[in-house]
Amino acid sequence: MRAEAQNNADKVQKSIDLLAQRLGAETAQHRLEEFNARVEDPNLWDDPAAAQKLMRERQALVDAIETYESIKQELEDQVELIEMGEMEDDEEIVAEAEGALKALVEKAAKKELEALLDGETDGNDAFLEIKAGAGGTEACDWASMLARMYVRWAESRGFEVDLQEETPGAEAGIKSVTYQIKGKNAYGWLKSESGTHRLVRISPFGKGTRETSFAAVGAYPVIDDNIEIEVNPADIRIDTYRSSGAGGQHVNTTDSAVRITHHPTGIVVTSSEKSQHQNRDIAMKALKSRLYQLELDRRNAEVNALHEAKGDAGWGAQIRSYFLQPYQLVKDLRTNYETSDSQGVLDGDLDPFMEATLAMQVAGKSRADARGDE
Repeated sequence: MRAEAQNNADKVQKSIDLLAQRLGAETAQHRLEEFNARVEDPNLWDDPAAAQKLMRERQALVDAIETYESIKQELEDQVELIEMGEMEDDEEIVAEAEGALKALVEKAAKKELEALLDGETDGNDAFLEIKAGAGGTEACDWASMLARMYVRWAESRGFEVDLQEETPGAEAGIKSVTYQIKGKNAYGWLKSESGTHRLVRISPFGKGTRETSFAAVGAYPVIDDNIEIEVNPADIRIDTYRSSGAGGQHVNTTDSAVRITHHPTGIVVTSSEKSQHQNRDIAMKALKSRLYQLELDRRNAEVNALHEAKGDAGWGAQIRSYFLQPYQLVKDLRTNYETSDSQGVLDGDLDPFMEATLAMQVAGKSRADARGDE
C-alpha cells in the first residue's frame, strides 16, 4: 500500500482503538443482551422516568456499537480493495479506494470526538442563554443574530428547540433569550460555546460607521433526577410578573412569568413562555443547571488554568470574533481555528469550531491527568 494510504489507514485504526476503549468492545454485546432482557420486563413502564432512562442508555450503547463496527468494517473493505487493485494493477480501483479511505479518516475522527463526550452531563439536554452586551441597539441586534445561528445549528442536527424566555431590545433585536435544546449530547457540544462573542461590522442602523458589539453566551446542562442538586428554600426568592413580547405579541395578561433569585450566588433565572406552574418548574430546573455548572467549573479549574497559561483565552472571557467588514472572517481565540465563510457560520455551520474546541479540551485534560500522575 502506498505511503499516504497506509498513513490514512493508521489514522483510522487509531480512532477505532479509541472507540473500542470508550465502548468497552469486549463486553459490549453482553451489556446489550442485559439491556434487552430488562427492556422485555413487563413491569418496566411502572416507573416511566426509569424506563426512559434505560431506553436512552440502551440506544446509546446500540449507536456506539454500530459506529465502532461500521468504521472497522469500512477500513477492512477499503484496505482489501486497495490490495486487490494493486495486485491486479488496476489504478482506478486503487484511486477510488484511497479516496474513500481518506474520507473515512475525517468520519472516524468526528466519531472519535463524539465518543469523548462522556462527561457526567455531556449527553444531557442544554439550556442556552444569550445576553446582549454593552452597546445598545447594536448589541441587541448581535444577540438576535447569535440566537438565530444557534437555532439553525440545533435544527440542522435534528434537535428540538424550546423558547424559555425572551426580552426584546428597545429598538431592535433582543436583550436576552433562553432556549432549551433537546437532543443527544446537546450540552456536550454547546458547552464549548460559553463565553463572549465579538462582532465587527459596518452599522446597519444608518450610522455608516464601523461598530464592535459584544454578546455573552452561556450553556448549562439540564439536570435529570439522577443528579442531586439541593436548593435551600431560604436561599431563593421567587417572583411572579407579567411578561411582554415584541410588538405586542405573546403578551401575558396575568402574572404567569417566574423569576427565581439565588441569593448566595446572585444567579437569576426566568421563564415566561408557559403557565405559571410550568414556568416555576422550568426556572427551578434552570437554577439547578446553573448551580451544577458552578460545580463543574470548580472541578475543571486545573484544565482552565492550563489554557489560560497558554494565553488562549484572548480578551478575558472572549472566545470568538466575527468580522463582517471590511473582510469576512470568524476566528476562535482559543483554538485559532478560523474561516472566511462568515455567513455560513451565522447560518449555523458551527461544527468545526465545536470539534476544534473539544479536541483542545481533551488534550488539556490529558495533560492535567498526566501531571496528576507525576
